[in-house]
Amino acid sequence: MTTGSYIIKLDKLKKEMYMQINGSFSPEKVDEFIKDYDRNVNSIKASEYNLRLDCKDLSLVSPELVPLLENCYAMYKETGFQKVIFEIPNSVILKMQLSRLSRKAGLTNAEFVQN
Repeated sequence: MTTGSYIIKLDKLKKEMYMQINGSFSPEKVDEFIKDYDRNVNSIKASEYNLRLDCKDLSLVSPELVPLLENCYAMYKETGFQKVIFEIPNSVILKMQLSRLSRKAGLTNAEFVQN
């Protein structure tokens, strides 16, 4: 299993918060990610920004991490971004998994782009 990593960047000109997410996260890595996310999102007016998630190197989510991912999706919803864009590989299984989780979290402004 690939250890998870992430990058968070704010582009104030594009009004976009970009996050690249790779591998599979441990619960400790999720906690670290949430702290970095909060620090970045608290410096912007999220309702004027899109959130772009580069998930092209994300591993399928293991059952024990599903609740943590659902919590992250709920956090994206609560933040109030204009749009949440998931860039995903051409994987039907990953798209189904992420779509299901976003619906369950009530993330109605999500869009999935396969490349």
